Amino acid sequence: MKPILVSGLINLEITVRVEGFPIDYTPVRYPFFGVDSSVSGVGYNVTKALTTLGSPVRFLSLVGRDPAGHLVRDSLERDGIAGDLVLPQMEHTAHSVILYDAEGRRQINVDLKDIQERTYPPALFREVLAGCELAVLCNVNFSRPFLKLAREAGIPTATDVHTIADLEDEYNRDFMAAADVLFMSDELLPCPPEEWIRLVMERYAPRVAVVGLGARGALLAVRGDGFVGRYPAVCTRPVVNTIGAGDALFSAFVQAYARSGDPYRALERAIIFASYKIGTAGAADGFLDAAGLDALHAKVNRRDG
Repeated sequence: MKPILVSGLINLEITVRVEGFPIDYTPVRYPFFGVDSSVSGVGYNVTKALTTLGSPVRFLSLVGRDPAGHLVRDSLERDGIAGDLVLPQMEHTAHSVILYDAEGRRQINVDLKDIQERTYPPALFREVLAGCELAVLCNVNFSRPFLKLAREAGIPTATDVHTIADLEDEYNRDFMAAADVLFMSDELLPCPPEEWIRLVMERYAPRVAVVGLGARGALLAVRGDGFVGRYPAVCTRPVVNTIGAGDALFSAFVQAYARSGDPYRALERAIIFASYKIGTAGAADGFLDAAGLDALHAKVNRRDG
């Protein structure tokens, strides 16, 4: 099995349970067992999910030379993820604080520190890209130069541009133009998802595009088949926090699609994987392993059949 390369963000994540949105002011709150911290970030979430599902991963990222950076090292080791390509080139590790309520709604506050001004050594990227079947290039700036390098090496790329509202988005345009597998969220779309994905497929050249629809499932477009269609959401356990649902959907799809080349079955499995994941509070928690996903996929199919 060939490895998947992942280039993306790591941050220290703090989750805080709140009564609801908007948040009423109070000088002190005591949400017992409602505040937690863990290592997360899109790159970390994707890498951990792929590793849990059994895919070998080469993970590239940047962290700080601070206590949070040491926590990252501990988490990488605990989760069985090689940390030799995670470079301590910053003074401070990125942080996030996520507020979530009992309905699963969340507000994400991300402090990237100076990671957007940092670069990852391109020679090291070229070295570790060799032999990979896919490059997952998360839309952080240090991944941007790798879009061209992956294309020159003939390695397909996958990316998730998350919440997007403009087809010519200046920040994400490079990632959208390079992606063979392109994911995005419907939260800020300026038009219905079916119209948006048609525009995306006309403007850019992904083989496969997916729009995450939250509680309504996902929309899939497959260029080679001319297919555009919705896949409904499933409920596998009660929702605790929807943070990381998009990363989970993306990860499970990429893992299944890289192995089988079948985008339809890949999205079926990804929706189940993401549904189970949001039964936990942290963005990097709640991932099924391959056997667990197989079992739950079979159970959902029997129930729906």
